[in-house]
Order: sequence, then structure tokens, then C-alpha cells
Amino acid sequence: MIGIQRGDNTVVGRWWWTVDRSLLAALLGLMAIGLIMVIIASPSVAERIDAPTFHFVKRHLLLLPFAAAAMFVCSLMTPRQTRMAALALLVGSAIALVATQVIGVEIKGARRWIPIGGFSLQASEFAKPAMAVLAAWMLTQFRQRGDSGYLIAAFLVFIIPFGLTAVQPDVGSSVVMTAVFGAQVFIAGISLWFAGLMGMAALSGFGLAYLYVPHVTSRVDRFLDPASGDTYQIDMSLNAFRAGGLIGKGPGDGIIKGALPDAHSDFIFAVAGEEFGLIACVVIVAIFAFVVLRTFYRALSDGGLFIMLSVSGLAAVFGSQALVNLGSTLALIPTKGMTLPFISYGGSSLFALAIGMGFALALTRKRLGPEDDA
Repeated sequence: MIGIQRGDNTVVGRWWWTVDRSLLAALLGLMAIGLIMVIIASPSVAERIDAPTFHFVKRHLLLLPFAAAAMFVCSLMTPRQTRMAALALLVGSAIALVATQVIGVEIKGARRWIPIGGFSLQASEFAKPAMAVLAAWMLTQFRQRGDSGYLIAAFLVFIIPFGLTAVQPDVGSSVVMTAVFGAQVFIAGISLWFAGLMGMAALSGFGLAYLYVPHVTSRVDRFLDPASGDTYQIDMSLNAFRAGGLIGKGPGDGIIKGALPDAHSDFIFAVAGEEFGLIACVVIVAIFAFVVLRTFYRALSDGGLFIMLSVSGLAAVFGSQALVNLGSTLALIPTKGMTLPFISYGGSSLFALAIGMGFALALTRKRLGPEDDA
């Protein structure tokens, strides 16, 4: 890339001199850290389920280049192409979410995955970035034209994937979608009454989930009162951080990961804590903070409402998912099965986040001409 000259008018040349290279470097850095962590954390999990030692490593190595390529391709798009891609992604996700209720497999009390050729597709992951972009477009049209039909359309863009995700049930993804759409409504300056009604509806939905979804009830109860049930995973996670101390035990020298059921996915941050210590964990969190803050900064500095709303939404998807994972791992919130962006093992999450951040890179590129108009 260093050899690309400023006058290079090829597709790659124009991309390189218009993309946010600092943000791109941070995202690729997280992918590299994720590869290292999957190599370290997954062999013990594979052996525990009688799979080949490097089963998850090989699958991650197979998927990672394609995910990076997807992020690159998406980052080449114009705002108009990004909207069209988001529309196609949302329609596909909605169809897959419906299909999940018919042909999906149930794991840990939820039906979220469709088995495809040895892999599992989690459609809700792809609905999140698609919803963020399309809701931003509808809210922009509402603000610019004053047509309430666009506000209704924005609400439908949110409520359809939200509803299909909630019935699985997938409370974590529902929380992320609500946070993203709520943030966009707030930034767009929509009536506070509307935002308040949304907040009340969301709280009511989560209350119903607590009352009528057994595994949600159990997790919340165990968070509020650890003595009320099994807290094995979170206890092991916290023990891993304690064992790692400031500088960790060293790569491959951790032993708690061998007893941590989801060490390669939901609790991979605990493995980082044991083997690399507090300092490394702070660095990882700092990279996440940089990605989110840099993305928000670029969204706010662009000036266009659609860019501001969509990029802010995509940053909220990325950041809220990281917060849910970190909060669960550190026992700051009830445990929730959600991957740490670009670091945990998980093909659907990896690809969906790559697409979402590819959209963000595309929308924050410097505009060079009318073909880039939003």
C-alpha cells in the first residue's frame, strides 16, 4: 500500500487515499488479535468435545480471509450502493430469521442457528448492521421531507428484525438493536415522546422476557443473587483474571481455559486476562474504544444527516456488542452469549461485523465526486 501514489486513479488507489486508514488499521489489528486468541483458547475446547485439537483454529483461518475481503469490498461502496446492500442484507436476514424458527437448531434454550454445510448461520447478526443503515436512511428522509410515512418505515425496519430475534429468544441481539435504533432516533432529533414510548416498550419487553423466558430469568437471578443457582462459568472467568494478574502467565500457560466451556467464544476475554494479564486487556479495550470513538468522530464530522445516523448506528452495533461481552465476562451484567467483535470465534459474528464496519469505512471515505453523493 505504501507504493500507491496519490495520483493513482485505480479503484484500489482511490480507495486507499480516501479511506480512514487509522480506523482500518485498528480493525485489522483486532482481527489479528482475534486470530492469536482463537489459536490459544480453542484447542482445549475442541479436545473437550472430542474434536481435533485445531478444529476451531482451522475453521477460523478459513473464514478470516473471506471476512477481511468482505470488509474491503463493502468499504469500496458509495453511500447509494451501501443502502442497496443493506436492503438486500436485511431482506435476506428476515427470511433467514423466519426460516430459523422452522429448520433452526435449539441450543441452550434458544433457536438461533441454521446448520449449513458443517457451519451454523446466525441471521440476527446480519440484521443488526443492515437495520442500522436502512433506519438511518428512513429517518433522514423523514427529517428532510417531513413525511411521516418514512418514520413509520424506519420503525418497521427496526421492529421486524427485533421481533423475529426476540422470539428465538435472543435477548442480547434485541438489546443491541434497541440501543442502536434508540440512539439514531435521539440523534435525528425525533420527538422525545416517541423516544420515551420506545424506551417504555423496550423495558416492558425485557420485563416480559424475565417473567416468561426461563433461561433469562435464571441468568438475571444468578446475577442478582449468585447463591440462587450455578455460577460456574462466571466464577471461572473471574478466577482467570485473578490468576493472570498484571502481566499474565504467558501465551499457552493458562490452565483455567481448560475448564471454561466457552473459552473460545463468549469468554475469550477471560483467556486473554489469564495469559496476557491486565495490561494486555487494557490495550484491547483501548483499541475497541478507539474504533468506536473514531467512527463516531467521522460520523459527526461528515456533515450529512444520513452519514451521521448510519455510521453512528454501525458504531453503536460494534460498541454495544463489545460492552455486552466484556460486561458479561467481568460479571458487570447478567451473562449473555455474545461474541467479542473480531476476537471471539464465530463465523456469523465475524462476517456480519466485517460487513458492518466495511459499510462504516465506505460511508466515512472522503467524497471525490458526484458518484459518491449520499
